[in-house]
Amino acid sequence: MKTVIVFDHPYTLSAGFNQPHHRSYSAAIAQECLQVLQQRNEEVDVIDLHADHFNPVMSATELTNWRTKQIVDPVAEDYYQRLAQADQIIFIFPIWWEVMPTMTKGFLDKVFSKGHYQSSRPHILPKKPRVVTFTVSGTPTFLYKLVFGNPISKALKRGTFNKLGLFNYHWHNFNPENRSETQRQADLKKVSKYLI
Repeated sequence: MKTVIVFDHPYTLSAGFNQPHHRSYSAAIAQECLQVLQQRNEEVDVIDLHADHFNPVMSATELTNWRTKQIVDPVAEDYYQRLAQADQIIFIFPIWWEVMPTMTKGFLDKVFSKGHYQSSRPHILPKKPRVVTFTVSGTPTFLYKLVFGNPISKALKRGTFNKLGLFNYHWHNFNPENRSETQRQADLKKVSKYLI
């Protein structure tokens, strides 16, 4: 089985080892995913958007390409080809101002282009992978759902993946703020139960 991890954090995946002034709980989740999947001897491909210097901005030329079913840009096309081989796709990013960061939004805009969606195929990726999203937020999960209406799941599950025919979608949010180091480490160990 092949898993593709799409990781979005300015500190990159290298920030997953709890080093002072260069640490990210999102990166720690990604490192935990990698460790679990590698222990299972599964194939893992990591797309680290910031390490790749991915440009999330859709230019006028790229939008024309998107509309006319052309390749939007070579980097996005490479990402698509990698996703096309996946049995499971994992998105990992922090929630900022209750929504996803720019890199993730630009990834969705550019990679899932019209050129890859055909009426003869009811979904955009040939394998219909399972999609999992791990997010990290300062807002407690119950408040994120109750007060803000869970905009991540609405945007990703309803607004994106359901429209693309990818219905096997799961979202898990982590709230590391105001948690002890022991509690944060225990929370990381829960990641494995959300992976196939």
